[in-house]
Amino acid sequence: MPDRVHIHVDDYRYPLIHSSIASHPLPERDRSRLLFYKRGFIHHHIFRELPGLIPEGSWLVFNNTRVIQARLVFRKSSGARIEVFCLEPVSPAEYQQSFESAGNCTWKCLVGNAKKWKRGPVSMDVIIGGSHVRLTATLGRRLTDGFEVGFSWDPENYAFSEIIESAGTTPIPPYLNRDAEASDRERYQTVYNRDPGSVAAPTAGLHFTREMLDRLHTLGIPVRELTLHVSAGTFVPIKHADARQHSMHEETVLVTRRFLEYWSSKPSGLIAVGTTTTRSLETLYWLGVRLLANRASGSGHMEFRQWENEALPADISLQESLECLIGFCDRNQLEQFHFSTGLMIVPGYRFRTIEGLLTNFHLPGSTLLLLVAAFIGDDWKKVYDSAQENHYRFLSYGDTSLLLPRKQ
Repeated sequence: MPDRVHIHVDDYRYPLIHSSIASHPLPERDRSRLLFYKRGFIHHHIFRELPGLIPEGSWLVFNNTRVIQARLVFRKSSGARIEVFCLEPVSPAEYQQSFESAGNCTWKCLVGNAKKWKRGPVSMDVIIGGSHVRLTATLGRRLTDGFEVGFSWDPENYAFSEIIESAGTTPIPPYLNRDAEASDRERYQTVYNRDPGSVAAPTAGLHFTREMLDRLHTLGIPVRELTLHVSAGTFVPIKHADARQHSMHEETVLVTRRFLEYWSSKPSGLIAVGTTTTRSLETLYWLGVRLLANRASGSGHMEFRQWENEALPADISLQESLECLIGFCDRNQLEQFHFSTGLMIVPGYRFRTIEGLLTNFHLPGSTLLLLVAAFIGDDWKKVYDSAQENHYRFLSYGDTSLLLPRKQ
């Protein structure tokens, strides 16, 4: 087990210029800028030039999660504004089942102005397909990081997915300092989004267009998908001087056996589109290692804790891990399985799964920036300095980078 050296967060801060934060996306997704970092050298491109920069033999993995309209605003009879921010399902606990629920369900939520909502339900009228639906929210038990909120609606012949899509607004990041606009419903989604559940977009994927995906296919660059539902924890700042004291948020991931089988046939050349995809892939490796080490028998759902990898064997190959995971699926007769990950990737971490990373420019001292620093080392400073000197747009709606580090 490696020594747990301190990770000084101040070493991973930089002076972010407020005017560098992109408050809105560009009119065309693939006209954003692309910083290309390859083995210590930096070049500047437009995103639509990406296919020509991808090394031969590479393949891409996307996070196909869909951002839900998670922010619901209710008014009490007194006029008090109650904002309910849906985080993750409680009952039913599985995302798809919860979105398919008719009549009622319960979610873990953040509640704005909770002190004004001590008892009694709050309601709003929703229009769905020209019909009126009454949505009611009831405050449940307090949790360490939110509340349980029960939702019910009348008439009951609508799925919760239809309710929240009509009643809610897009949960754009707080640092944009503006209200969500109608255009955010489409632009704060990737064009390949599929499985609803995220409260933040996997922003590296926002630059892709249908035309770009078609071009990748024409060029013979394989594309595969998994699902990680991005939680609000992605915006939680590291408040400790030592990043190891930070409590990493957990997120739910879904992968298919078919994906694992393809990966096993092509274990090299993988480029992750986004930090969410990266955490998912690295966690999959460690889940296979854990099964091989007989640390857990496993079932249809597994959990991976924040620093758990540091107690696991470090000499198991990616191929061995993938074959173990495929065997796990076969033993449990699973065509897909889901797990939760709290994996925190910090400088000093050795990547097992990816050879390239496509990612936007992140907040100073954030867990996302620490992952980038773990991947390219101290050159993260050179990358971010170059981006600011060349007037790149930062954060969720900003520009992006393709990072291909030195051979290790």
